[in-house]
Amino acid sequence: MTIATVSGYPRIGLNRELKKAEEAYWKGKISADELQATAKDLRKRHWTIMQEAGLDHIPCNDFSFYDQVLDMACLLGCIPERYNFPGSKTVDLDTYFAMARGEQTDKRNVTAMEMTKWYDTNYHYIVPEFAADQTFRIASTKIFDEFAEALEAGIKNARPVLIGPATFLSLGKPKDEFAPMTLMAQIVPVYIEILKRLQNQGAQWVQMDEPCLALDLAPGAAEALTLAYDEITASVPGLNICLNTYFEGLRENTALTFSLPVQAVHVDLVRAPDQLDACILEAKKTGKILGLGLIDGRNVWRTDLEAALEKAGKAANTLGTNHVMIGASCSLLHVPFDLEIEKGHLDEEVYEWMAYARQKLDEIVTLAKGVADGRDAVAAEIAASQAAVKSRRESPRLHNLKVRARTEAVDEKMLTRENPFSVREDLQKSALNLPLFPTTSIGSFPQTPEIRKARAAHKKGEMAEDAYQAAMKKEIETVVRFQEEIGMDVLVHGEPERNDMVEYFGEQLSGFVFTKNGWVQSYGSRCVKPPVIFGDVERPAPMTVPWSAYAQSLTDKPMKGMLTGPITILQWSFVRDDQPRAQTCAQIALAIRDEVVDLEAAGIAVIQIDEPAIREGLPLRDADRAGYLRWAVDSFRLSASGVGDKTQIHTHMCYSEFNDIIDSIAEMDADVISIETSRSQMELLDAFIEFDYPNEIGPGVYDIHSPRVPDVQEMVRLLEQAASVLKPEQIWVNPDCGLKTRGWEEVRPALKNMVAAAKTMRERA
Repeated sequence: MTIATVSGYPRIGLNRELKKAEEAYWKGKISADELQATAKDLRKRHWTIMQEAGLDHIPCNDFSFYDQVLDMACLLGCIPERYNFPGSKTVDLDTYFAMARGEQTDKRNVTAMEMTKWYDTNYHYIVPEFAADQTFRIASTKIFDEFAEALEAGIKNARPVLIGPATFLSLGKPKDEFAPMTLMAQIVPVYIEILKRLQNQGAQWVQMDEPCLALDLAPGAAEALTLAYDEITASVPGLNICLNTYFEGLRENTALTFSLPVQAVHVDLVRAPDQLDACILEAKKTGKILGLGLIDGRNVWRTDLEAALEKAGKAANTLGTNHVMIGASCSLLHVPFDLEIEKGHLDEEVYEWMAYARQKLDEIVTLAKGVADGRDAVAAEIAASQAAVKSRRESPRLHNLKVRARTEAVDEKMLTRENPFSVREDLQKSALNLPLFPTTSIGSFPQTPEIRKARAAHKKGEMAEDAYQAAMKKEIETVVRFQEEIGMDVLVHGEPERNDMVEYFGEQLSGFVFTKNGWVQSYGSRCVKPPVIFGDVERPAPMTVPWSAYAQSLTDKPMKGMLTGPITILQWSFVRDDQPRAQTCAQIALAIRDEVVDLEAAGIAVIQIDEPAIREGLPLRDADRAGYLRWAVDSFRLSASGVGDKTQIHTHMCYSEFNDIIDSIAEMDADVISIETSRSQMELLDAFIEFDYPNEIGPGVYDIHSPRVPDVQEMVRLLEQAASVLKPEQIWVNPDCGLKTRGWEEVRPALKNMVAAAKTMRERA
């Protein structure tokens, strides 16, 4: 029989039940038992959905309250000392959340662990911390409890999911100078203990996620992997292991991967369709089951089932139908829950082109049935798929000849500012007249219930336009007056009118459609609703100019215009897959360029074009990176280079490692870049220092993803670290990201402390 399965399923629930329960728990409105009850109900509900859809293997332990890497760190007892966690106990919920979010209570005052992007996705993971003498032990029962839950719920084919040892070590951060992979000998015995315990509970299959095999392996990693899996399989005979790889092709690691003593290997045939033949060959040679990731786990378009069945049939003809698994390219965590809930809300034509997680289960089962029973057994499903694919391909709504002509006419002059930064810097300092260590924020201020309520009422037509405008202007004035009161130097309008930093812009651009319930998890309880880019992109009218101009009219201080950059709009949307991403990005860049020019004409002298996703979009393989960086940098420059030298262009990047792309960041030629450095204690600044970055930098001194309010001295210490390696005139003082997710009770004291820290630094300069 051909096995139908998935690597993981969305956790948040159809109506974001998990998010709501977590945030209620953090606010003290529900108990830990009530939070756990919600989680248990969601798990059972999701297992039942997968079982009723017809999956043969159903993942468990893919659920998480915050992040699966943090879960793995807790399972392996990898808890940093600052959390004062007793070495003999299992990790409790509050310690778990303290690691993820930080904590500031009578019990403990600790910062959160670092957070960064999960490979090239917009999902964030908590970075494990390793010491050279790191020890590991089982310190969480989550995986065992959830497997027992699945069995109790009647899910007899439950498959526990773990992050494999090589990937877990590769994701971590050493606190000393050593290679984390050298800890393999210490970590493998704990994996063996975990697997034995699962086997004793009745597990027949276990999924080990090793996406590191789709990367350029570090020296010694191949040998460490081989020794690890040799020891694991020798120690736990009879347990079937499905080794999952995703997000890229195996390439030179193909033979290594299939040589490992596991029963099945899953590969991503959406990102790397050209690896199919090599993987079939290795699976036949080694006798392994081949997992075919044919359904896109990272986008919302329906699958061309005809083409996918042809690939699956090719594998089955060589290996046999019982040696093939059909699945998604990766976990369905990265797509929304169920398209059915969009009926009546989403553009009807585009609706027919799309599939969310629930619909992707049906596609997987259809393909598995087609492989096992033949094409005729799924003829109706294939016909429906082909009709949708044809409708989308031939729709006249996809193409705008004016946009395409303008994109083709872009030349080098449009990518270049009038003069280099060395000239612009003096002009801007003279025009803005800012002190040393100027203070600003990244853009958004708290989105209060009142703001959200007004925006929702306006969208539904329940609030008249003039009343909505008045409500937003009142909030803007409140934010402006607060910033003036505490002594901020470059102000922002607070963005009360914006629902999301990407969706807000997409709603005003052609070529986009919007969902009502297309939520996906970004980290913890943070969910985003990515727009869907289906056609050519154009800006019909100014998007932010009236709001920024109004805010500037309220103050004599510089008001910063806030825009989301083209790469981030691209990366944080579900993108059309019928043309190169570079072409779509250039179209978005031209739209943002028009907005930048209009902001300057409206008297806005400082304009921030956020690009937190530029590192995220970097291809996972070194050989593929130069091409991406070329068009990504060009897209940013295209968006920013239409203004005069006196206009100061800022950009913002967060939760990214910069070392390997620092020359490209410099090539973007932004006048000021703000980066996240508070969680890393300024370590992310190292790349800019070693490169001798010439422009101005705002190293974030306030972690907005934590409820903590850092005191003045904590921020001063971070600024002192920055000032020890940068010139004072280079340094800006700002939080590490926008403030929309925080409450005013946290923001007010934190920003006051930040301004006081900047004043302290000026006095010492």
